[in-house]
Amino acid sequence: GACGAVRAAGSRRAHTHNHPCARPQEMLSDANPMVVANAIAALAASPLNAKVLGIGKDNAVAKIINQQGLPIGTAKVSESKKHGLRVTIQVKALQRGERGIHLHAIGSCEGPRFTSAGPHWNPHGKMHGLSNPEGSHAGDMPNLLVNRNGRGKLQFDIPEGQFDRSGGLMDDDGAAIVIHALSDDQRTDPSGNSGDRIACGVFVRK
Repeated sequence: GACGAVRAAGSRRAHTHNHPCARPQEMLSDANPMVVANAIAALAASPLNAKVLGIGKDNAVAKIINQQGLPIGTAKVSESKKHGLRVTIQVKALQRGERGIHLHAIGSCEGPRFTSAGPHWNPHGKMHGLSNPEGSHAGDMPNLLVNRNGRGKLQFDIPEGQFDRSGGLMDDDGAAIVIHALSDDQRTDPSGNSGDRIACGVFVRK
């Protein structure tokens, strides 16, 4: 057809990028590389556009501090269609044993009690505990196991979790992660009898 004739005219290829029959890749091949790069960067600057373009994914990172304000680890939350929200924690310099650990509804960590982090992230108004038949909070997680060297790791997926939509983790007042002094019994409201808040970190979008 007419478009085939235009593309077949190799000697005129350089002049076809503005033609209605031109393919997108032909248009891009003739464009200034800096213009293309800047256009993609501008689109990716919006989190929504970045998702559509498939560039990166949503991440938030928290630097965890103890009651003395000293850094003891990090927590990362990433969002994907496969896992929902995936929480990954690494800590050090804690006493050996099981520790309750939760995502909290406010991005604030004023020591030494860390009550400024507010309650657990609980957008659906459920009861506390992964073993509670009326639970659980969206921010509930298994206990963090700390070894004899004071180190602990935990990875946990929240399939229904999300960053931005209604009830999302990273709403206007942000979010925090809090570690408790005792083990979480995973049943008792509001925090599983897990004791004082001994460490805290505020999530920052990356």
